[in-house]
Amino acid sequence: MAALSGESDGENYFIREIERNDGCCLHMKQYSKGDVGCVVWDAAIVLCKYLETKQFYDPPNGINKWANKTILELGAGTGVVGLMAATLGAYVTVTDLEDLQRLIHINIRDNIALISNGSVTAKVLKWGEDVNEFLPPPDYILMADCIYYEQSLEPLVKTLRDLAGPDTCVICCYEQRTMGNNPEVEKQFFQLLLQHFRPEKIPLERQDPEYSSPDIHILHLYPLA
Repeated sequence: MAALSGESDGENYFIREIERNDGCCLHMKQYSKGDVGCVVWDAAIVLCKYLETKQFYDPPNGINKWANKTILELGAGTGVVGLMAATLGAYVTVTDLEDLQRLIHINIRDNIALISNGSVTAKVLKWGEDVNEFLPPPDYILMADCIYYEQSLEPLVKTLRDLAGPDTCVICCYEQRTMGNNPEVEKQFFQLLLQHFRPEKIPLERQDPEYSSPDIHILHLYPLA
């Protein structure tokens, strides 16, 4: 995963390369300056590689659980997780705030050649607001490192509730942080979330053996009846 520096349209950026199992690489632009949505975080890479594990994606044995599935990514940032899913054959909508759309669109443009059977579209979605344009419920909702700000917790959980149908699986990947108020924010998030979803923690042995870490957690979340 090389990081290369450069300039695009007068802006400083780094390129992060995320290699797929078949040797192809996603080339993700990330800004050298900016807030949380402007870089490829470790949890996003862990989730990308989890999507490629053989339980989901093993073409030599005829396994591709992403083919023709509808996926919505929340807090997409650079768009890397959604782009990975699209390259595996899913129909993906990546969402984030308005001010991050430009970076997402650049990364879609730069990686579109890797998408053959799937698709990817970028849209604005502010947590807590109306989600009707994103319905019917997707097969999967993906989110990587979306647990940051206390004020965003209730809107995020509301959006998950509004989007998820009875058969939707939410895959949440997050890095457990111990600095500042991060532990309290994480605690509050799960207190809210577990009122509406049943969690299944994915053990390290079911994750990518190289791209995994004890402090980065993957959960499958299923709506409570």
